[in-house]
Amino acid sequence: MTAAGRRWGWWERALLWVFLLTTWNEAWGQLRYSIAEELPKGSFVGDVAKDLGLKLPALRDRGVRVVSEGKTQYFALHGKTGHLVTAEKIDREQLCRLVEKCVLRCEAVVDGEMQVYDIEVEITDINDNAPSFQEKEMEIRMNEMTTLGSRFPLAEAHDQDSGPNSLQHYELSGDEHFSLAVQAGPGGDQRPELVLAKVLDREEAAFYELVLRASDGGEPARTGTARIRVAVLDANDNAPVFSQEEYTVRVAEDVPVGSVLINLTAVDADEGLNGHVKYSLKKTKDTASQIFQLDSETGALTLVWSLDFEEGYSYELQAQAHDGGELFDTALVIITVTDINDNVPEISVRSALSEILEDAQPGTVVALLNVQDHDSGANGQVRCSIAESLPFRLEKTFKDYYRVVTAGELDREKVSEYNVTVWAVDGGSPALQSSTVLALRVLDVNDNSPVFAEPRYRARLAENNAAGALVLTVRASDADWGQNARVRYRLSEGRVRGSPLSSYVSVQAETGALYALRSFDYEEVREVRLWVWAEDGGAPALSSNVSVLLEIVDENDNAPQVLYPPAAAAPSAAVSGWSGVELAPRSAEPGALVAKVVAVDADAGQNAWLSYELAKATEPGLFRVGLHSGEVRTARFPLARDAARQSLVVVVKDHGRPALSATATLTVVLAESVAELLSELGSAAAAPAEPAASLTRWLVLAVAAVSCLFFAFLLLLLALRLRHWRRSQLLAASGSAALRGVPASHFVGIDGVRAFLQSYSHEVSLTADSRKSHLRLSAGSCCDTLPAPPPPGEPAQLLLDDSAVTSRADLAASTTSGQRSASFGACSAGRRLRAPLLTEEEREESRSAAGSRARCGPAQSLSLSLAVSAAGQTAKRPRCVESCCSEAER
Repeated sequence: MTAAGRRWGWWERALLWVFLLTTWNEAWGQLRYSIAEELPKGSFVGDVAKDLGLKLPALRDRGVRVVSEGKTQYFALHGKTGHLVTAEKIDREQLCRLVEKCVLRCEAVVDGEMQVYDIEVEITDINDNAPSFQEKEMEIRMNEMTTLGSRFPLAEAHDQDSGPNSLQHYELSGDEHFSLAVQAGPGGDQRPELVLAKVLDREEAAFYELVLRASDGGEPARTGTARIRVAVLDANDNAPVFSQEEYTVRVAEDVPVGSVLINLTAVDADEGLNGHVKYSLKKTKDTASQIFQLDSETGALTLVWSLDFEEGYSYELQAQAHDGGELFDTALVIITVTDINDNVPEISVRSALSEILEDAQPGTVVALLNVQDHDSGANGQVRCSIAESLPFRLEKTFKDYYRVVTAGELDREKVSEYNVTVWAVDGGSPALQSSTVLALRVLDVNDNSPVFAEPRYRARLAENNAAGALVLTVRASDADWGQNARVRYRLSEGRVRGSPLSSYVSVQAETGALYALRSFDYEEVREVRLWVWAEDGGAPALSSNVSVLLEIVDENDNAPQVLYPPAAAAPSAAVSGWSGVELAPRSAEPGALVAKVVAVDADAGQNAWLSYELAKATEPGLFRVGLHSGEVRTARFPLARDAARQSLVVVVKDHGRPALSATATLTVVLAESVAELLSELGSAAAAPAEPAASLTRWLVLAVAAVSCLFFAFLLLLLALRLRHWRRSQLLAASGSAALRGVPASHFVGIDGVRAFLQSYSHEVSLTADSRKSHLRLSAGSCCDTLPAPPPPGEPAQLLLDDSAVTSRADLAASTTSGQRSASFGACSAGRRLRAPLLTEEEREESRSAAGSRARCGPAQSLSLSLAVSAAGQTAKRPRCVESCCSEAER
C-alpha cells in the first residue's frame, strides 16, 4: 500500500472517530462518548442535558450529578450548561496500560426521578509517547566461532501508545557483520533479534558498536534508540539449555510474599567456567520484574510483592541462563493468578431519601444503590437482601444497581423511623458480606381523628354555682404528630330553654375545660346535654365528638310554700305567714278532720320532703297535726270551757340542710250553727287586734249563703218528688175503685172520661217539670168490635161516677203551663160511645164528636183535644188523625 493510500485510510478512521464523538446512543440507559487523552481539565465531553432530554431549569431542579466508580473523579457535570467535562487530565497509558480499548465509566444520577444512566467515555490514544528501551545500552558477547545466522535477542522497545501510535518497526545501523530480524511474539508483539551476517574475527575487531532504532506509526513518527556493544570472545561452543522453553505457573492471589513459585533449570554441556550457569530475568518496563525475583544461582522464582487478581491476573517473564563463557538460553515464564474471595461486596448509595410521607404509595423509590464485588466468577456474584419484617423490598434495575422501594403502607403512629439495613453477600466460600444502613424518617400525615379518653362524660354541678365555675375537663388525644396532633375543642350548637347553649356553658379551646357561664337553678334546669367537638390542626382537619351530660344538683334554696290556707295580707313587710278560718262543731269527736294544711316545696328529693307540726295553739291539747299529711284533727272532745275561737300556727319544714320552713295560721271556730259562727266572726271582726276579721266575716257569709241555696234546692226537689208521687197514687186508686171486674188494660180515660175497649195498651209520660203530659195509644191496641152488651137488668156503664173524675179545678191546679192535651182514637167509624152518666152538655159534645167522626176518612179516627186554661175553663176540639188499625180490622 502506498503512503497516500495509508493516509487516506487514516483519514477515514479519523472521520469515523469524529462521528462517534458527535453522536451517542442510548441503550439500556447508557450514554457513550469518545475523547482524546491528555485534554486539559474542563474539556467538553458531551451534552448530557441534551442527550437526556432535560432542560437547564429542570437540570437544576431534579439534581443531576455524575458519580465515578473509582476514587478519582475524572468527569464532572457543568451545572449551567449541562455539559459533561473532564475533571482531571487523563493519561490513557496510565489508566489502561494493559487494555487495548480504554473506556472509563461513570453514572449520571437524576435524584428527582430516581433514575441512573450509565456513561461510557472511550479514551482515544494520541501519539504522546515515543518508543523507549528499558536498557539504553546493552552488551552482547559473541564467540568468534559463532556460526553465521546465529540470532541474539535484543532488548525490546516499549511504546505506551496504542493502535497506530504504538511501536511499528525496528531499524539497525552500525556494521555490516550484523543484520536485524524481527520475530512476532505470542501476543503479537515484535521481538528484535541480532543476526550474525558475517564471520567474526576477534583479531580483526574485538567489539562492534551498533544502534537499534524503534519507530511508532504516529504523524509525525516518534523514535527511540538503544546502543549495542558486541564483544567478540574466544570460543565457547556450548550454551546453557533450559529444561522447558515455556514455564506455566498458576498461583492464588493470596500466596504469601517470599513464596517460591517455580524453580528454573538450565544445563550447560561445557565444563569449568563455561559450564557454570547463572540465571537472570530480562528487565521489562512493566511491574512484573518488581513483583518477582529469580535467584541467579538456584533459578528459584520468588514472590517479592503481594499479588492482587483485580490488579493483574497474568504475568510473562523472560528468564535467561548464562554460562561462564557468556553463552545463554532464554525461556518464557507465564504466571497466572487465580482469584480468591478476598473482596467484600461494596455498597454505594447513589441516591437516598431521608424522609418519606406515611401515605406514600407502595412502590415509592426510597434509595438507589450500586453493589460491586471486585472478585470474579462466583466470588463476584452478589445477592442483596432486606429484612422481611420491614415494609421495603429491593428491585434490581440494570447491571449492579438496585432500588429500595416501599412494599406496603407506612404508619408513622406505629413506626416513626426506619433503619433499613441492606445486606450484600457474594457467592464465595466462605461467603463475604457487607451492609449499609439507610436512615428513613416517616413524616406524619393527618390520618387519625382525635379520640376522647372516655366514650361519654357526666358531671354534677350544684345549683347556685358561681359564674365561671369549672364543671369538668374533657380530654382527647391524637395519634398524629406536630400540628396534626394539636387538638382544639369547641361546643356544638344547641339551645337550652330557648337560649343558646353558649350562654350557659363554654369550653376552653386548648385545654378542654368546660365552664359554667351562669348560675344554674335546679328548679329551672335539671340537666344540660351537650356535645363537645375535638378537632386537630391538620389540613383537612379531622374531628370527633363526645356527649356530655351536666346534671344540676338540687340545693335547699326554696322554703316550703303553703297553698292552703290562703295567704293573709301582711300588715308590714317584716311579718310573713299564712292564715285561714275553719269551722269545727263542739260535738266533734276525737280524730275528726277540721282542716288540712297543703304546702309544696320547689326543691327535689330530700329537700322537698315536708313535715308538719303544731307550733302554737290556743288550747295545746285540743288539736293535732299529721306529721306528713298536714291534716288538722281534734285530739279530744271540745269542752265548754274551750274558747270558741282557736288560733293554730302550723310550721311546715323541709328536710334540707339547713332546713327551711314556713308557717300557716288557722283560725278554728267552735260553733254548732251558722248563726253562732257568724256571731263569733262578727265579734272577732270588731276586735281591732285582728286585722283579718273583715275578710273572715265575708268568707263565712259566703259559705252560709251557698249552704242556704243548697238546702232550698233540696227542699224544692223533695216537694216535686212528693207531688209526683201523690198524683201517681190518685190515678191508681181511681182505676181500682170503678173497674173492679174489668182489667185496667181495657180502659182509657181522658180528664175523667174513660172509654171501654176490648184490648189496648197505653203509655203515659208524666214529668214534674214538663209543660205538657201526653197519653198515647199504641197501634196494637186497636180492635174491630166493642165488648158485648151487658145483661138486660144491668146498666151499660162506660164511665165512673163523679167521685172518680178529676175536677176541672184540680186539673187546672195540676198544670203549671195552663194547658194539657190528651188524645184517643177508635178503630171503627160506626163505633158509638154510650155515656148514660154524662150530663146533657157532655152528651151534646159526644154527638158533635160523632158527627165530626163521620166526617173523617176510612183510614182516620177522631181525636179530642182538651184544653184547660189557668182560670179553670175547658175547651174540647175534635180533629181527625191517622188511624192505627189495619184494613182488615176496619
